[in-house]
Amino acid sequence: MIGLQILKRQRAVDLVLAERFRAVPVANVSDCMSRMTAGGARLRPMHEGGYMAGPALTVKVRPGDNLLVHKALQMAVPGDVIIVDAGGDLTNAIVGEIMVGDAVRRKLGGMVIDGAVRDANAIRSGSFPVFAAGVTHRGPYKDGPGEINVPIAIDGMVVCPGDLIIGDDDGILCVPFDQAEVLLAAGLLKGLAETKMISDMASGKYDAGWIDANLKRIGWIEAQ
Repeated sequence: MIGLQILKRQRAVDLVLAERFRAVPVANVSDCMSRMTAGGARLRPMHEGGYMAGPALTVKVRPGDNLLVHKALQMAVPGDVIIVDAGGDLTNAIVGEIMVGDAVRRKLGGMVIDGAVRDANAIRSGSFPVFAAGVTHRGPYKDGPGEINVPIAIDGMVVCPGDLIIGDDDGILCVPFDQAEVLLAAGLLKGLAETKMISDMASGKYDAGWIDANLKRIGWIEAQ
């Protein structure tokens, strides 16, 4: 029944593949996805920093309620990233220090909350990846409804159970399950190209002719 579905995940990105993404900045993967998808600028790292990568365990809750997040913690396996569509509402915190501590004990890969968290200092002082849209001291309700392992959307970014969720200081990104290998390879190549660009800039060999070429393409006429 819609509103109270607790489903089993049918597939998940391999943890070995997820770990390989740690060599690729989220921004590079985003560029390789044509800059067409993102979790939104509001989702910021609440922890001290560091890369997050793991398969998505999706949760959809009504704003301010975390009953199904507690259930998701029981279902999660090591490496999972619990990603919660809480409607972006910041009135009540969805997780705090106790639930994050539980996720750490279970060796999860991280938590993403499209909503608020609390106990910000405790989360900020730890390395466990937590991304959220804001902070409030007001606690959650535990009444439901909610859904687990269903497709969710955050700022237009669709996340299916088992997709790869990556995150760093620039934010989070969902890498679709069946494109993870291709996007890893593309992200690594982009990193090599950027390294060469930086080297060329430092040595004065960088060719910036593309700037004027693009200006002329859109109608700029060089002053005589």
